Amino acid sequence: METKSMTIKDAAKQMGKCQGFVRAGLRYGVLPFGTAVKMSSKWTYYISPEKFKEYVGINSK
Repeated sequence: METKSMTIKDAAKQMGKCQGFVRAGLRYGVLPFGTAVKMSSKWTYYISPEKFKEYVGINSK
């Protein structure tokens, strides 16, 4: 089981989108592979590598 988060930069690159797209999608809950939490004035993100692979159709085997 993999628990380490992947980066916003890597997710955006693999999706062919900008980093802001991924951040906004996680903040608004429309991208189902991670979460965004506002800590004081900064946002922090978690992207599940396994859920990301499933969402974009990458075979993990």
